[in-house]
Amino acid sequence: MADVPSTIAEAAAWLRSGRITSVTLTEALLARSHATQDTLAAFITIMDEPALAAARQADADFAAGVDRGPLQGIPIAVKDIIATKDAPTTSNSPNMDLSWGEGRDATVVAKLRAAGAVITGKLGLHEYATGWPDPDTGFRIPKNPWDLTRSPGGSSSGTGAAVAGGLILGGLGTDTGGSIRGPASYCGISGMKQTFGLVSKAGCVSLGYSLDHIGPMAKTARDCAIMLQVLAGYDPADETSVDVPVPDMLGKMDGSLAGVRVGVPREFFFTLPTLDPEVKAAVEAAIAQMQDAGATIVEVNLPHADAAWIAGRITSSSEAYTNHLPDLQTRPEKYGKYARRSIMFGSLFSSSDYIQAQRFRSVFNAECRAVLGPQADVLVVPTMTDVAPKFADYDVGASRVSPGFMPPWNVTGLPAMSIPCGFSEAGLPIGMQVVGKAFDEPTVFKVTDAYQQLTGWHARVPESAKEAQPA
Repeated sequence: MADVPSTIAEAAAWLRSGRITSVTLTEALLARSHATQDTLAAFITIMDEPALAAARQADADFAAGVDRGPLQGIPIAVKDIIATKDAPTTSNSPNMDLSWGEGRDATVVAKLRAAGAVITGKLGLHEYATGWPDPDTGFRIPKNPWDLTRSPGGSSSGTGAAVAGGLILGGLGTDTGGSIRGPASYCGISGMKQTFGLVSKAGCVSLGYSLDHIGPMAKTARDCAIMLQVLAGYDPADETSVDVPVPDMLGKMDGSLAGVRVGVPREFFFTLPTLDPEVKAAVEAAIAQMQDAGATIVEVNLPHADAAWIAGRITSSSEAYTNHLPDLQTRPEKYGKYARRSIMFGSLFSSSDYIQAQRFRSVFNAECRAVLGPQADVLVVPTMTDVAPKFADYDVGASRVSPGFMPPWNVTGLPAMSIPCGFSEAGLPIGMQVVGKAFDEPTVFKVTDAYQQLTGWHARVPESAKEAQPA
């Protein structure tokens, strides 16, 4: 097995120094991906030939002096809800029309290819990015590399498993209520939900029209910043895309937390009765480390944070139900049972419920604006209330009504990133969120990168990933 780099930034340096070629790197990661399909089960489709062709082109470009940027020659995979011209989009559902998106790339995929990235495959997910995996649909169910009996989180489960398992150096996930950040937390990697409208969603199957995001997942905050630099930008094909200048995502990364104002909204985010004490302790310890490194810790108040997750649930459920209503009326049996139940949950909300949730979004956005900027540069809160659950113990019904710390940032559209901040006594990753002002991703990356330079949580590798690598 070839010695391969573990991060995008490291791989970019190796490729340019001649220490490795894109073909060698791609072959190695494709071999890992195939070898783990019966264990991690991260992929729905592995795209060997297109990937190797892209890798050969990347190497030829390097040889000719053509450098398209830090993603050139880097193996990346895509959540299978995003269109790619060389593989079908399944949404992990028997109901999906495989002609949807046929022969075309989503905007984000086209941008990755233009930057020289090597697309190695389509990654598993919760069906239509909702519900819970249903084994009766016939799709593989991605597993958590830290404990194969546990969930990697959802809905970007395959992306989380593939990055943590060392099968790819970066991947695309989608996030409507936490589907990038949840797997990032459970799998011990980094995942960014950027400001709503900064990255085009054209070519992605929609779940919640006003909440959906496509974003990067990778080992480090720096790698996510490298990916987001390519992904960001106005796209007239997406009517929710915002025409704003794309900032230098790495421009503030100086490794320093000196003078950074870190806001900590303790009510709800640290007082919720279902918050795992180990998760709370790990995030509190991370805040203390940031203070020791020069950050100023500011106690802030978001009076209606406890209602924000409810507004997110009403909005996402209502929008998902509306999206899927025609198929639910004509062929409900084509859905897996958990996705069908999750989507039907939206039928319980009235138009008044939906409208009130949208009114609340304005209220909560105003509360966040009163804190972010005037009082704090970023907010820090836990990502999840717990560590990765066992498949056997998971209560699907309870999950629909359990409060969460991720939906509030979809409600506001603010950038929110999950990074590892510790491990439980059982050896399971714990994540924390860093939340920033709208379109201020560079500050979020500055803080997360500086924290990762202080700590080594993000550098840990699960034993299952080491054991699964072919000789």
